[in-house]
Amino acid sequence: MYALPTLPSLFLLLSLLLPPPTATWPVGTHPPVLRPWNPPPTPYAPGHRGVDLAAPPGAPVRAAAPGRVSYAGRVAGRGVISVQLTGTTLRTTYEPVRALVKKGDEVAAGQTLGVVEPTGSHCTTTCLHWGLLNGRTYLNPLTLLRRGPSRLLPP
Repeated sequence: MYALPTLPSLFLLLSLLLPPPTATWPVGTHPPVLRPWNPPPTPYAPGHRGVDLAAPPGAPVRAAAPGRVSYAGRVAGRGVISVQLTGTTLRTTYEPVRALVKKGDEVAAGQTLGVVEPTGSHCTTTCLHWGLLNGRTYLNPLTLLRRGPSRLLPP
């Protein structure tokens, strides 16, 4: 049986797993979100396991956070880059991207990884699909940008 974690436990988990607030938008300065994260109710059910960000063809794609490139190549005809984030079990993914980096490269937050490919996207217009995983579990990549000082809230 697959059960989604409760909201408080998810926030606690994310606070332990996410890197310090050095994350940056992978394209533009605050691009429109064309399609939000919509986690599936079970691992194999339909859903949207990332966010689609508006980006023109050829736009630079930057690392959202520091890490090491774990994959840079083609998957199902699309350019895909995956970055294992430093000091965490998290991995970011970017597609469709023509890679300017290779597997094993260390990257800083904001460093250019490649450029948005003009085709191969599942969007109705050119976009960047940005994903975040902890192992094989997908998370909302926008949580990387929303990090800030911790504070206690009333129950």
